[in-house]
Amino acid sequence: MITSPDNQKLKQIRKLQTKRERARSGLFVAEGEDVVHAGWEPEYVLRAGEDVEAKLLDSVSSLGSGTRMIGVFKQQWAEPGGDLSVYLHGVADPGNVGTIIRSAHAFADGPVILGPGCADPYSPKAVRASMGSIFARPPARARFEELAGTRVALVMGGPDPGRLDPPVVLCIGGERFGLGELADQADLQAGIPMRSDAPNSLNAAMAATVALYE
Repeated sequence: MITSPDNQKLKQIRKLQTKRERARSGLFVAEGEDVVHAGWEPEYVLRAGEDVEAKLLDSVSSLGSGTRMIGVFKQQWAEPGGDLSVYLHGVADPGNVGTIIRSAHAFADGPVILGPGCADPYSPKAVRASMGSIFARPPARARFEELAGTRVALVMGGPDPGRLDPPVVLCIGGERFGLGELADQADLQAGIPMRSDAPNSLNAAMAATVALYE
């Protein structure tokens, strides 16, 4: 059992909290029994009270309440494709990125495709928000102009595009700036009807979930 905070595995888990180390190593951390058990073959797993002292595992956890299990995994990246996928542009909140990966797993057969300015999908917060869906549906990377299929820009006040033949790529921008000029470059624009007294917008993850279901 690990009893020293200077253990190399604990040191690595601490380092993997940073984007720089994740990019350098190609590894990431998943926390919690449900998420770890959903994963592919890990590099290693540490269990509180079995492999490591519980207080030491808590000390490297990104969860405020601590954790009973941490796994270290290799990152995997998918290729864009599928009848329905999601393209994200400037979605900088890792919780939103992880939640959209979870929603795409539920409603789409293609991956979440990350464009410029998006949060790291393998950050602890994004992995946690995906609730294990990142293992079943790894993300992809591509530029907007590389997307194949009908690119549908989700915009405030956009029309109902009607029935669409696949492949369809739902394009979503960050809450603050949206898709910007990419909205005009898309093949179609679409919106989510809301009550007249509703807030000005939904956050990116909520909007993606509603649009994917539709």
